[in-house]
Amino acid sequence: MATLAVGHCTPAMAESLRCNGNIASEGDSRMSVLYKCGQPVLADSFCAPVYYAPTLMPVPQPFASVVIPCQPVEEWLYDRGEGNLMATVRFRAGVVQTISYGRSPR
Repeated sequence: MATLAVGHCTPAMAESLRCNGNIASEGDSRMSVLYKCGQPVLADSFCAPVYYAPTLMPVPQPFASVVIPCQPVEEWLYDRGEGNLMATVRFRAGVVQTISYGRSPR
């Protein structure tokens, strides 16, 4: 029974970005991605709200700005050339959190 249950579990697949013969993946630093992939076409940053457990509700505004600051997030957009989807690399706390692909940036 346990073998059957393990067989149905699928591990989460982490995205990676292939560029210039190198691979950037989740957990890489900004410096590492910049070294491997070069300058992004566009870069944006914003301050994401901080959530608290166990309800995963954002910290209310009066406390969010004074007691608990927001968390800086950066997004870098890479144009991978003809026939490839655009790649958006999201950094949180200085490391790659996610890599997503699409025809146009969100």
